[in-house]
Amino acid sequence: MKKNIDLGMLIIRIAIGFPMSVYGISKLIHGIGFIEDMMIMYGLPSFFAYGVFVGEVIAPVLLILGFRARLAGLIFAANCFTATLLAQTANIFKLNDFGGWALELLVIYMLVSLSFFFTGAGKYAGSTQNKWD
Repeated sequence: MKKNIDLGMLIIRIAIGFPMSVYGISKLIHGIGFIEDMMIMYGLPSFFAYGVFVGEVIAPVLLILGFRARLAGLIFAANCFTATLLAQTANIFKLNDFGGWALELLVIYMLVSLSFFFTGAGKYAGSTQNKWD
């Protein structure tokens, strides 16, 4: 069977972009008050909470489309890293109820999105290739 790396990259873009965008849509519907509260708790300006929309709505959509995938991957990874630092540090050394690492999904999102920074979107992308695709 012939390898189709570009199709595989498209599937991966959808596999991480769609579920993360659901988190973002939920925040669009229900608000980000709890994130604003976390920002204040850590001594950061509450308006930083609005960055979650860039990391959980815009970046995932750009990844799915393959448009500016390198930049979107970097933003997506930064969003996951920030979520880990602000909300998940208590889980770094914990297991979930099934014996898996409590942070596995968030770390998978972070590492896969970071990989797009290094690889780009592949052939099935919504833009012509340049240094940020």
